[in-house]
Amino acid sequence: MNKAFILIIEDDLQIQELLSHSMSKEGWNLTQVKTGEEGLKILKTKAADCILLDIMLPGMDGLKILKKIKEIEQCRNVPVIMTTAKGEEADIITGLELGADDYVVKPYSPKVLIARVRAALRRQEESGSNASVTSWRQGGIKLDAARHTVHLGETQLDLFATEFALLKHFISNPEIVFSRNQIIAAIHGHDYPVTDRSVDVQILGLRKKLGKAGDMIETIRGIGYRFKVDDS
Repeated sequence: MNKAFILIIEDDLQIQELLSHSMSKEGWNLTQVKTGEEGLKILKTKAADCILLDIMLPGMDGLKILKKIKEIEQCRNVPVIMTTAKGEEADIITGLELGADDYVVKPYSPKVLIARVRAALRRQEESGSNASVTSWRQGGIKLDAARHTVHLGETQLDLFATEFALLKHFISNPEIVFSRNQIIAAIHGHDYPVTDRSVDVQILGLRKKLGKAGDMIETIRGIGYRFKVDDS
């Protein structure tokens, strides 16, 4: 995806210049804005392929902007990478629960950030172009990868991109126990710097949306998780 559209919402001009210089070599189409309000205006007319979003912004902060981004229909599955100087666990959890796919704490290496954007774009491309995708049904849950939909009974669920990827991984590999590192590798790729805590938070969010069916995602103490097949 050489001509991917990357929207950068960042008010620090030095960081904007750094990112512009670093990412220009990737062949991406970059648009940089200083406020979340400017970013939302652009996204309502054109969906980005990936969004880099700072939390500490003038006007509406990044977490509020993230929530509004996910309310835009064409942006529901667009990967969002939060970039911020705040590294407290509470901020990380809030961002993930609101639908962020990743979280990078400043100061960060432009090379690492670019690698994460590449991974996000690769996941988007694979999910949209894989001709061999199928659908799975377990315990009232039906996931259709081709249509990118999940139904619980007759109700269609509204999942974030990472939640969908997690459920697809679990439901297509029932009864197999995966460590957190294996889950990270399956969803984000090998050597992807995501914490165990991030995986736990995203699985917790998925369980909540699945309701009672969320119990099918079992915690295997000391190891990780597995998707238990409902035999009823």
